[in-house]
Amino acid sequence: MTAGILFSLTYLGIACGRLPGLAIDRTGIALLGAIAMVVGGVMTATEAFAAIDIPTILLLYSLMVISAQLRLGGFYAWSARRIIPLLNRPRLFLAVSMLLAAALSALLANDIVCLAFTPVLIHGLVAARLNPVPFLLGLALASNIGSAATIIGNPQNMLIGQSAGLDFNAFFIWCLPPALLALAAGYLLLVLFYRRRFVAGAESATACLNRRTSWPEFNRHQTARGLVAIGALIALFFTPVPREVSAIGLAGLLLCSRRYDTRRILGLVDWHLITLFCALFIVVHGVSAGDLPGQVMAGLQGLGIHFSEPLTLAVISAVLSNIFSNVPAVMLLIQFLDPADQHLWYVLAVSSTFAGNFILLGSIANLIVVEQALAEGVVVSFAEHARIGIPVTLASLTILAGWIAVAG
Repeated sequence: MTAGILFSLTYLGIACGRLPGLAIDRTGIALLGAIAMVVGGVMTATEAFAAIDIPTILLLYSLMVISAQLRLGGFYAWSARRIIPLLNRPRLFLAVSMLLAAALSALLANDIVCLAFTPVLIHGLVAARLNPVPFLLGLALASNIGSAATIIGNPQNMLIGQSAGLDFNAFFIWCLPPALLALAAGYLLLVLFYRRRFVAGAESATACLNRRTSWPEFNRHQTARGLVAIGALIALFFTPVPREVSAIGLAGLLLCSRRYDTRRILGLVDWHLITLFCALFIVVHGVSAGDLPGQVMAGLQGLGIHFSEPLTLAVISAVLSNIFSNVPAVMLLIQFLDPADQHLWYVLAVSSTFAGNFILLGSIANLIVVEQALAEGVVVSFAEHARIGIPVTLASLTILAGWIAVAG
């Protein structure tokens, strides 16, 4: 009973995003829920620590270290600057920038890609007298969509891959086609919606080109270290070595640096997100220890809702991902999936990721782009994002439904 109440209050707080009168966000709310599970006697501190899925946390942490290496080496900023010469052809530039963001997000944390790309893109776009808004929206949409293609593309995919023991190659083969089609749909919708608004207007009037740039200078050696680590990690995914062991080993090698001290590298690790994961593991374990998940499943089946049906799962996943955010939604849903039915796990991964584009709050990557743009003097409003985010998400989920029908 206590576990059910604490779980419900925690997820209600996560859905609201804050607690009245307190300056606390979703991670803080999840952490409070985890603390309450221990203080309330639902589990001991030892059981709470044991509830944390260490392999998933290690994989997430390791990829953040590798991404930090590439960011400090200037790889992201260098990649963005390489496509700046295409600015005289806005539609081509939009296509290439979205492809680049999607490809990098499939291999690295999409949040880092957005953090590094946004100021560089704004600088080039404003200098070329183009409206930055459609290109920034393209960056956010593409980074979310592209991250759906691989197990390591985003945090919820890592959790899904680890929980079900999914094969990296099989996951990629199944998830890549809907991701590519959704990316194409997103591009076409952006071109349609902004066909008369690519030229700079009021959106970039306050952008500051004279603001001192903060992106790191490109360092060939340091970038090569990060890229070699990514290549080695993917190669090791095809061996019997556990993913988390491969990842943490490579992260450890990157920490052995003569140029960047440990504090600088670890300063780019998203401890906020890692804390959220740990807290949610504890909260979900607390409620799973009782019979509540079984009762919920029985109730849903009584209403004719079966998670074994891929389309039903995709719809529920998309809805919950926009209520709670995709990571908490995935943690909730994986309790009801059959580990032997891999296609259901693929559907959950793609649908929860696509759902992040629906509104501005659906993805951390969206918020990073908007906040970074604001710091550069470019305003991307909630309504502006929803105007393109909602149709792109609906188109993406429709594509996923078609792919389910074709691929099974």
